[in-house]
Amino acid sequence: MKKQTRYSRLAHITKLINTTLDLREVLEQVVKAISEEIVRCDSVGIYLPQQDGQFRGFVGKPDFINGFTLDMHMIETEYDLLAKEVIETQKTIYIPDTSKDSRPDPRAVKTFQIKSLLALPISFESELFGLVFLFDYGSPMNLTEDEIQTVEAYVNMAGVAIQNATNLTRKENLIAEKQLLLDHTRELSMCSTMQEVIDRCFFYVGKVLGNYNIGVHLLDPMAEKNIKPASLSQNSDWTEEDWMKTHKTLKVDENDPVFQEVILTKKAIMIPDVFADDRPNHEACKTFGIKGMFLFPLVTMGEVLGLIAVVNLDEEGLEYSESDILLTQSIVDATAASLSNLLFMDKQETIIEERTSEIRVKNTELERVVHELQHLSKEKELILNSAGEGIFGIDLDGRITFCNPASEKMLGYEKGELIGTPSSTVICHEPDHSPFGETVQMFCKKDKTILAVEYVLSSIEEDGNVIGQVVTFKDITERKKMEEEIRYLAYYDSLTDLPNRVLLNDKLKKILENKEQQVAVLYLDLDRFKLVNDSLGHSYGDLLLREVANRLKIIIPKEAIASRQGGDEFTVVLPDINGIEDVLLVVDHISDIFSQPFSLMGNEVYIKTSIGISMFPKDGEDGEVLIKNADAAMYKSKEKSGTGYHFFESEMNNRSLESIKLENALYKALDRNELDIYYQPQIDSRTNSIIGVEALLRWIHPTEGMISPADFIPIAEDTGLIVPIGEWVLENACKQLKKWHEEGNHALSVSVNLSSRQFEENDLVEVVQRILIDVNLAPEFLHLELTENQIIKNKDLTVEMMEQLKEIGVKIAIDDFGTGYSSLGYLKNFPIDALKIDKSFIQDIREDDDSNSAITNTIITLAQNLKLNVIAEGVETKEQLDFLLSKDCYLMQGYYFSVPLKAEALKEKYLI
Repeated sequence: MKKQTRYSRLAHITKLINTTLDLREVLEQVVKAISEEIVRCDSVGIYLPQQDGQFRGFVGKPDFINGFTLDMHMIETEYDLLAKEVIETQKTIYIPDTSKDSRPDPRAVKTFQIKSLLALPISFESELFGLVFLFDYGSPMNLTEDEIQTVEAYVNMAGVAIQNATNLTRKENLIAEKQLLLDHTRELSMCSTMQEVIDRCFFYVGKVLGNYNIGVHLLDPMAEKNIKPASLSQNSDWTEEDWMKTHKTLKVDENDPVFQEVILTKKAIMIPDVFADDRPNHEACKTFGIKGMFLFPLVTMGEVLGLIAVVNLDEEGLEYSESDILLTQSIVDATAASLSNLLFMDKQETIIEERTSEIRVKNTELERVVHELQHLSKEKELILNSAGEGIFGIDLDGRITFCNPASEKMLGYEKGELIGTPSSTVICHEPDHSPFGETVQMFCKKDKTILAVEYVLSSIEEDGNVIGQVVTFKDITERKKMEEEIRYLAYYDSLTDLPNRVLLNDKLKKILENKEQQVAVLYLDLDRFKLVNDSLGHSYGDLLLREVANRLKIIIPKEAIASRQGGDEFTVVLPDINGIEDVLLVVDHISDIFSQPFSLMGNEVYIKTSIGISMFPKDGEDGEVLIKNADAAMYKSKEKSGTGYHFFESEMNNRSLESIKLENALYKALDRNELDIYYQPQIDSRTNSIIGVEALLRWIHPTEGMISPADFIPIAEDTGLIVPIGEWVLENACKQLKKWHEEGNHALSVSVNLSSRQFEENDLVEVVQRILIDVNLAPEFLHLELTENQIIKNKDLTVEMMEQLKEIGVKIAIDDFGTGYSSLGYLKNFPIDALKIDKSFIQDIREDDDSNSAITNTIITLAQNLKLNVIAEGVETKEQLDFLLSKDCYLMQGYYFSVPLKAEALKEKYLI
């Protein structure tokens, strides 16, 4: 009955862990279970670590100890040597008689007359989460081993609960950081002045770092090395007036080594203690009261605009988490891009205003000249003819009465040819107003082309009566072109000529005003684009983005809108669609354009894209929500390789409880012996005999049954569990092979897959060598399999690691060959022994399909020429077998021969 009650409590706590977000509630249940289980225990306390390394009481029984609440109680390891030992060893320690043991805190033993004491660590995967103490007030607990193990079971549940809370907090922080960055970017797009942009930056940087002592220093555009203070956060401990005045007095910025280092390196610099570093200006730091500083460069398109300075005025050191630093840098980068746009616009507007002012001054002067020309003085006529602006007169009938040479030249007429013609021949359009306040007119030239001019119309009066008008004008074609360029830069992506995010939002807003129509938003992200930039260079990446944009323009419907969101992300808006069928037709067209290689200056690159789709009005009422939801669906598509798509579902914004439960179960699977290894035979088809096996990991869940590797391997990769699991597979596969050797199967080898995470471990070679020595297995019988993408990711490191493995005698094979981002030429540079042809090529071999047959034949021939073994995976039919035999490929594996088998079944079928 007692065990049944215990299991019921454990089940109840497990349910709370999986359904309750409140950590305190779960841990209170753990304390309650322990106190009810160990009735002789007078006090139970759970202590959690603090930022300063101490442990503070969190929950426990009773609520008050010696007049203090539990959260007022701190464990002092200086006195409590028992707690110190538990922390260091992470092992349970039971002291049945405190009078015979000096480790417990003597002050507590004396005050509470403690006779016996049990201390336990709350830990999981070697990570310490807290401490648990059980003790009496004068009557020893006399705990049995079974009771201690029971308490440990409850404490383990506390460890799982704390780990879950930690993981959920981390996930929530990531989502909050992404939303904060989205909010910052959105608000920047609505800022019209530099001060608004800087204020937004101050707000979000201060929010992330919890420090509002922030200032911005900008480079002088006339002298790039000179940097000057520009603005200070309104929430700073200094006023901006005093801040500016002090900078001017001390002349801090001009030759400050730290500022210059940030500008030259374009990298952030953190100095926790300015007086322990020679670079800062110590006099300025004393004046401002600065104890530590963190400087972020404002960089956009490789150009430094200035820097953001966050300073610490407290006595404590300057410390920020890595995630806060990365988020702050992203905020500063977005700010730099907005500042760059506003600086460019201000510069252009200044030039235009200066030129406009010049024209107005000249027009005023010309009006005076024209007034004098009414008397037709020879002297004044000479002045008219020498004017650089166009001038012509119009009588009351609308005919041109005179014109100067400049007007004839600009309009393309011969001397005197305009006299007597109607003014409508020249003034052929209604006047307009430019964004800068001038009157803009379109004049018609003699050849019928249009000339953009700025003009002034003045009346000619004689004796108080209007007898005509004088028109003075100037060619502003070049300025109009400049205005168009400014407008283009504001609304279009300069790299791809596609609408940018600002223009897309504007167009999408107008489309959604028609509530009756259905609209689809497609969010595209290029897979492995970073690999193109890293391996070929950013210029190749730019070529790829332009080519993707060109292909999208060709295949999307006429009424659709393609836009570049930034980086390698694109958006396609499909307005007024009839249903999902219209969307899928466009998705098929997009898949087609990514099925063909991209030629980048002689380099052929295959790139796929992941597509997320949201629908109006089902998935959102405004453009921002639709784009965000399409983005969320896109990440679901990335779970599958190749060009794929997913429609948005509401649960995509939140991690499902099932996923969390699966991750928690995977943490325990290795300890609970739920993992197993199946073996697929590798056959020499010439003799129909087994030459080796491939070890394949399987997870048999106690309630869910067989879990697909596609579901749990990505989780193992993300959490880092793949490293201990991979080592377990390697060790047990070698042990099984050694057993088969001892039974007489001396020539048999075993192939084991290595994940990317395993291959990045510094001690991989030492682990492999240790296992071979422990098992007493000759290294040539162990074959390690790597994918193409793994070995191409970091060639230098890969070659070095592979050579070290080869030195100890291990064989190396490339798995899934033909599907990765690589060229055949790289093979000769790597110390490999075999190629494994990906099953996708084998399964698609048909009499009417020459492409896969040709690829397979090429791989076989290449391997043979390089003296490499070649193994065909996924052989399922007699037709595939015959084709491979005809190409002298004899080593095969696949369902045609056998499905993966457990060790006992494989021995019974193939071995002696």
